[in-house]
Amino acid sequence: MAHGLSVHGPDCHCVVREEYRRAQEGFDEHRRALARGDGVPAVVAPSEFATRQWIDDELRGLSQDVAARRRAHGRAALRLLGTRTLAGLWAAVVVLVLVQALTAIGPGWTVARTAALTAAAVTVAVLSGVAIWTREGAGLYAPVRGLDGRLSTSKAVAALWAVVLTYVFVFFAVRLAAASRPGDRSELLHHLGEVAADQIVLVAVPLFVAVLVRRLVGDKVNRRVLQKPYADRAFLRDLVTDDTGRSALADAQYVLVNLVAAGFLLVGLARDPEELPDAPATLVVLAGISAVVYLAAKLTENNRPVILSVVRVHVPGSLDNALRQGDDIEIRGTNLVGAGVREPDQLARVVVRFGAMHQYAPLVPTETGFANPCDAVVVVPIPLDVDPGRVELCVVSASGVESNPYEIEIAD
Repeated sequence: MAHGLSVHGPDCHCVVREEYRRAQEGFDEHRRALARGDGVPAVVAPSEFATRQWIDDELRGLSQDVAARRRAHGRAALRLLGTRTLAGLWAAVVVLVLVQALTAIGPGWTVARTAALTAAAVTVAVLSGVAIWTREGAGLYAPVRGLDGRLSTSKAVAALWAVVLTYVFVFFAVRLAAASRPGDRSELLHHLGEVAADQIVLVAVPLFVAVLVRRLVGDKVNRRVLQKPYADRAFLRDLVTDDTGRSALADAQYVLVNLVAAGFLLVGLARDPEELPDAPATLVVLAGISAVVYLAAKLTENNRPVILSVVRVHVPGSLDNALRQGDDIEIRGTNLVGAGVREPDQLARVVVRFGAMHQYAPLVPTETGFANPCDAVVVVPIPLDVDPGRVELCVVSASGVESNPYEIEIAD
């Protein structure tokens, strides 16, 4: 079947993805052409400075269209992921019905089987309601999306336990409703009232961690010691990776331990549906250590841009001398662009402030991407309007965080 507006509509994922793919391919082709010097107007070609400025303006303009299509594709992709997740969950409910029906052939149907099926269906129905309620945003994954647009590990783990609690409460609610004798109800309520400390710890710690991490990250961003550039698209791998896309051990172990703990609780409930299963002390301690390690990683996280040195860019054939107005300088440091920043519209936000003057870092295209700016080096010309003498400069990253100030001496 042909994909197009007439078949799927303008918001269909396949249509949005195709539009984004074409826009990205067109931009990449144009970037490679400009990197080779093709397409540069003859009027600016004799001047290296004018050529660089024209290329920078051209790429900045084109990047805005690609960015708009990338944002639309990110929203559509996340909604599609949520839809597929719900489809998988409903399929799991159907499989559970078949398994319960087949295993009940000999022993017979029990109230516990009815409770398990009802709890599973109600839990998935609640998740479906969340997806419908937030369909204009990120769909099913809207509650676990962070302020930076990525999926939040702490929110996802807290949501996991919220789903498990929903299942458990509905399960025992059905058991109570189906209990015919007062003695059965009293015994069931007695078991439910015997909530152990280990069960409270397993559930309460992830919820507490989610609130604390939200506060820690927000405080670090406000104090400008942590960069959280917005991501136009979220992936499931965000739960076990950092903002640059590299695997994060603290996040991965936190997710893994809580998945094991939640699975242990559900399996224990399936084996003995009369009461909540007791969690082993080893599992509780591991869950506590996992939460501490995750919090420690968030407490020590720091990626503020830092300027280490500033040098004059060497021009082949010219003598080395003092810095002057119009010279290109190479600012060397760390995190100068921002964690996970790769898109041209984001790179175009990097600014170097010379006192009261603001100089945008020019985009320098290559065959595979951009040579400038990057996390380790930012090259900019010294503005002609900057007065000679000692001048303080700093780098403003793509996420808006300023680096430490650095003084340079501009000669007359």
